[in-house]
Amino acid sequence: MRPRLRQLLACATLGLALSAPAPAALAFETRVDAPEDLIRRIESASLVFTAKAEGITEPQDILAMANADYRRILSVLYDLGYFGPTIDIRLNGREVASFPPFQPLKQVTSVEYRVEPGPKFVFGTTRIAPLAPATELPEGFATGETANTAAIRNASQAGVDAWRAAGHAKARVSQQDIRANHRSATLSADLRLSPGQKLRFGNLTLSGDSAVSERRLRKIISLPTGETFDPEELDRISKRLRRTGVFRSVSITESETVSLQNEMDIDVALQDNKPRRIGFGAEFESRDGVSVSAYWLHRNLLGGGERLRIEGEASGIGAQTGGTDYRFDSELIRPATLGADTDLAIGLTAERINDPLYTLESASARIGFNRLVSDKLTVYAGLQLETNDVTDDFGNRSFQFLGLPLVATYDARDDELDTTSGLYSRVILMPYLGYSGTESGTYLLSDTRAYRSLGERVVAAGRFQLGAVFGPDLANTPPDLLFLSGGGGTVRGQPFQSNFITTGGNDSGGLSFLGFSGEMRIRTTRNISTVAFYDAGFIGESTNFTSGGEWHSGAGVGIRYHTGIGPIRVDIAGPVSGSNSGGVQLYIGIGQAF
Repeated sequence: MRPRLRQLLACATLGLALSAPAPAALAFETRVDAPEDLIRRIESASLVFTAKAEGITEPQDILAMANADYRRILSVLYDLGYFGPTIDIRLNGREVASFPPFQPLKQVTSVEYRVEPGPKFVFGTTRIAPLAPATELPEGFATGETANTAAIRNASQAGVDAWRAAGHAKARVSQQDIRANHRSATLSADLRLSPGQKLRFGNLTLSGDSAVSERRLRKIISLPTGETFDPEELDRISKRLRRTGVFRSVSITESETVSLQNEMDIDVALQDNKPRRIGFGAEFESRDGVSVSAYWLHRNLLGGGERLRIEGEASGIGAQTGGTDYRFDSELIRPATLGADTDLAIGLTAERINDPLYTLESASARIGFNRLVSDKLTVYAGLQLETNDVTDDFGNRSFQFLGLPLVATYDARDDELDTTSGLYSRVILMPYLGYSGTESGTYLLSDTRAYRSLGERVVAAGRFQLGAVFGPDLANTPPDLLFLSGGGGTVRGQPFQSNFITTGGNDSGGLSFLGFSGEMRIRTTRNISTVAFYDAGFIGESTNFTSGGEWHSGAGVGIRYHTGIGPIRVDIAGPVSGSNSGGVQLYIGIGQAF
């Protein structure tokens, strides 16, 4: 071989060697030698176990994580009451703490944890002082209880929170003396609190970048300057601002300095959401067809935090009975109109309903006020003017009335999209005054839902609905105020609005309604739940619920796929009592059935 050719081949071989990817580091083994009840907690706290799960194998990274795991595991043991543990972490069989900090490590083959927790400590002397009146300390912070750092933290936080609730905004833990007696396995904790002066709210300062006018911001925030400091007032301000939907972030900061008049300024930093948003939704029921909806939202429409929402919906597309319904609705909400917690709402609605029993074209205008009474209770009062033209078994008719809708909503659910516990109730009472030949009456509808967790994976859910129209008879009541039962919102397994009243050969909705629903939701995997349910509904000819009506019911099973926007719902149901003509029904949508 010629010398020149040998040189070329050698260079090519060297180039290939340099350009070839380095062999992937082999996954290392991990092992925990500890009491069985501690193994999972140690693995959850360990950075090394997390790195292994994520495929991280860089030796120097693993060594750094193993060093950090001493403190992390010690913290876990302290929280469980073990204050005399022995922790031994070995990498490649060698104690991690003995590795020189700058010595390169070529490979990690194994990481082993040996943990001897020692005896579980109990509290000896526990003292925290001075305490504000009515301070409630956690039960675990007491002589004889299992000692742990979480109980100490909770006790100190409870003491500070009680002082802050009494107006001492700068309350803090000024001193703590925590001693462990290893002979008696006891832990003594002596905490000293410094309440500081009782303070009042000072001036409000605004920062951040918001397009809402300062005048309107101050009205929405409504800081009670001059009144005694109350941390709950700051929580209410935060929720008030977030409720507008205008702001992407809300940050409330207490000033570090206090004036000579014992006043403390409050800074509110705001960042706006994007002013416009669009959204859509869809549902499918095998007999009732497809429903599609879309909306357009404009935040801060006039520079005062106003929110305009315009939405449209088409439902019953391809339904086996009735026709396609159309609805258009617009609503403008102006926050802090009659006080910080009272919003003005103005709306316009136009719709065309093609139900099996009637066809209705209506237009309505409304104005009212929403008031947030508490975190859980909201009330609404307003005026509603409605006119509609109806074609049904009673003939071609028109109705016009002026209503006074009163609505109370109580929402104590833990999660609005996927509830596991709590209570929800909504009551609508609307006396209305008819004109141009329309009779006056009163409309009532209530919807109550209760949820309870039965262990970690099972949720029982129940729903009760009640409705009635007082005053006019069936023929003189607007059909959209009468009640029908059947379908996804009332009785699954029965055809849509298949339960109605027949009087004198005329079919119509009823003057009264009762609905019952029960579900058992079982979480089978992290993202999947199975559901068994039973629904029943009653439609009455009069407001007397005990006679002149018909019951029907349905039951079925379903599956839920849980996502960040709520569960995707698929239900299959059939009739149990009443009409059996509908057969099996399929329901698909987003969110729980109730």
